[in-house]
Amino acid sequence: MTVTDISTAVAALTTAEASRTDRGRLTDEWPGLDEATAYEVQQALIDARLADGERLVGFKLGLTSRAKQERMGVDAPITGWLTAAHQCDAAEPVVVADYIHPRIEPEIVLILREELVGPGCTRADVIAATAEVRAGFEVIDSRYRDFSFALPDVVADNASAAGFLVGATAVAPEDVDLIDEPLELLVNGEVVATATGAAIQGDPFVAVAEAVNAAGGRGQAVPARAVVLAGALTDAVFLEPGSTYTARFRTLGELTVTAG
Repeated sequence: MTVTDISTAVAALTTAEASRTDRGRLTDEWPGLDEATAYEVQQALIDARLADGERLVGFKLGLTSRAKQERMGVDAPITGWLTAAHQCDAAEPVVVADYIHPRIEPEIVLILREELVGPGCTRADVIAATAEVRAGFEVIDSRYRDFSFALPDVVADNASAAGFLVGATAVAPEDVDLIDEPLELLVNGEVVATATGAAIQGDPFVAVAEAVNAAGGRGQAVPARAVVLAGALTDAVFLEPGSTYTARFRTLGELTVTAG
């Protein structure tokens, strides 16, 4: 892709999000689009948001389960970035009409006290840099028709980032075993999925370290005080107006959100 092509792709994704209208894949228009170039599109997309006055607040992982990685032909998570515009208030309904075809998934959230930089970031580095761990939800909303995309498409689309929520219970990283931390996902009070933190790459701290190292290879660092969405523990479920969604953890507490 040329610089002009990247700008065209950014404009197309931005328009789709703003108009809440899905579109075809970028890889249909640019069949040679690869993962590395897709991250250039993603960075240009974030740069445009920041130029419009948004503020960078976080970092997110995607494709953190081995099954999803195998389906997409990768062996490590993909990454995206969060701005303040993505943050939702759990006290207010998440308005479905604000998105195209939103889904929600339970997350383990790290709040950093220190910057994380790769390559060379380790599990121990992630733990040392983490001030607290919380429950969370991510709202994902692909800008592509039918939520259908190839790997470069979803990377360019900022890993489907659309919104996030963070729970009220803060736990020190040394006070929770994230690998064995159990989760129940409830929809309208009924359990629809269960998992443990091991669903995230086998170990959420390892997943974050791998993602930081990948970002470091592209010259990116995760800043201090960032909100880090370490990955989804279950498959995402569609947001339906009037429904409630609860992520219930043993140590990290509960977070409930209503769709409006």
